[in-house]
Amino acid sequence: MQCPYCLSPLTATAAECPSCRLTFPRTSVLAGAIPRLVQTVADTTSLLSPAAQAALKKRIFKIQRRFPQVVLQVVVHHFPSDHPFGMHAFWLFNAANFAGHSRRGKDNHSILITLDPGRAEAAISLGYGLECFFKQASLDELLDLANHAWQRAQWANGLRIVLDNLEALLENAATPDVSTPPHATDF
Repeated sequence: MQCPYCLSPLTATAAECPSCRLTFPRTSVLAGAIPRLVQTVADTTSLLSPAAQAALKKRIFKIQRRFPQVVLQVVVHHFPSDHPFGMHAFWLFNAANFAGHSRRGKDNHSILITLDPGRAEAAISLGYGLECFFKQASLDELLDLANHAWQRAQWANGLRIVLDNLEALLENAATPDVSTPPHATDF
């Protein structure tokens, strides 16, 4: 785990980043108000056509039917450039509370895919209930797979690539190697 602002290593129980002193309340002060978002696919940039949004929603619903404990959200938004993108993704994941108030801590199985086309940056944020199943490097690889599409401004296609490969990661997490205890599975 690392600080979303300065990228210093963090422990899960750290109240603040030991290097830059970032906390969630401080990110809220830096980031401001939550943008108005709709469930499942929120595109405040209007770069995704209605048909593309509908196709992404259909893909997300298919994943959520296979993994009913997972809450998936995609946000396409232009974030201010005065702070690191990772901080904005961290803040949005926590401030918008996509999983709902009843799903906190180990019961939070939400996944947020955040894309800022203007900054050409994306992030995948996981709820605490999923973090133990995935390495950050695996999530970064998912985003790398979409880079070719995103470099050509094919935002929906890149998101579809991420969703397709995310489903495969979820499947691997749901069916771990029987010789390895589930809590020790490292994806």
